[in-house]
Amino acid sequence: MSEAIKYQLELTRNNLLREVKNIPQDLLDVQPEGFNNTIHWHIGHVLTVTEQFIMNYPNNTDHLSENYLQLFGYGTKPSDWTGEVPSVNFLIDQLQDQIVRINKIPNDVFNQELPEAILGQKTVGQLAMLSAYHEANHLGQIHAMKRIVEK
Repeated sequence: MSEAIKYQLELTRNNLLREVKNIPQDLLDVQPEGFNNTIHWHIGHVLTVTEQFIMNYPNNTDHLSENYLQLFGYGTKPSDWTGEVPSVNFLIDQLQDQIVRINKIPNDVFNQELPEAILGQKTVGQLAMLSAYHEANHLGQIHAMKRIVEK
């Protein structure tokens, strides 16, 4: 089952990367009417939430700065950003690195019980599957936003 989880995460991530790499730079920070966020925010949000769900962030800040939760966490929005915000290109590099790190996780880790359920998920694998679902959802948002901002 762990290989299937990794496959789904990688499939979704590759589709996300393909989508965002084809968006013109000048459209990444456009916030269309009716949306709370930008494509830039969605990219950082996917990275941050996946790091939370699978890599124990913010307890482990080896790969993401501590301020990512304030920039890209649940309920945040670009209009509240202060200070330095990582560029989309930097976030894309981090997304590529993250999937490599995920694929290096030993398969038995996905069977491990969580100390307490997170969003109803009881194992690392269940949380990883929720992460893939979450990423696919945001990929759809990015796709829709791209179509709107291109008009």
